[in-house]
Amino acid sequence: MRAARVVTVLAPTRRALVLTAHGSADPRSAAVTHAVAGRIRRLRPWLDVRAAFLEQNGPYLTDTLRGLDGPGIVVPLLLADAYHARIDIPTVIEESGAVVDRADVLGEDPALMTVFRRRLAEAGVSPDDDGLGVIVVAVGTSREAANARTATVAHTLGTGTRWRGTQIAFATGAYPGVADAAERLRADGAERLVIAPWFLAHGRITDRVRAYAAANGIAMAEPLGSHNLVAATVLDRFDAVVAEDLVAA
Repeated sequence: MRAARVVTVLAPTRRALVLTAHGSADPRSAAVTHAVAGRIRRLRPWLDVRAAFLEQNGPYLTDTLRGLDGPGIVVPLLLADAYHARIDIPTVIEESGAVVDRADVLGEDPALMTVFRRRLAEAGVSPDDDGLGVIVVAVGTSREAANARTATVAHTLGTGTRWRGTQIAFATGAYPGVADAAERLRADGAERLVIAPWFLAHGRITDRVRAYAAANGIAMAEPLGSHNLVAATVLDRFDAVVAEDLVAA
């Protein structure tokens, strides 16, 4: 996957960027979505940027698409290429009748990995800590290919460090769970553990993970959150669709 870029050479486009998140009952999640949308607007003031949600929060994607003045590109503010990206969003697009394309999810982009490492550094983690085990916690899905893709984040994160090891853990659905990952790392000789949440924002799931961490004396870093590199990754997905359309024209 390409690294996100902040500066683009593509000419301005009249297509709207519809930044689409799943939505959550926890207001912290929507706040991050709107914050990322704000960063995108500052990076490209000429671009029509709309924030939308599949459920729980407004404006809903259905209403946003119907309110567009012209063509658009839906960019999922999602890390995993799973049900919401592959089923929910395409269904809403088709039912809306809007003239829009769908971009790829953010995935394990190198720019996001940079933010991920910064969040760990902010939590006091050093790449030279040879007694450390890092648990990368993500949302699991019934789609094994998506889980396998997410699992590469743990390997990439540990590359170039002296840590005892990294281990993926899924907070929902898939195996291994957080406790399983902790047990594996301790069995491999980790003296200390830290949890790195592969999430864009805080919510009920990360709160459950934090409660587990606190109960077991495990430190926990912050989610990716709103960052210019997150906004740049969104723009990279948007630009990829624009570039494909230019080639096809």
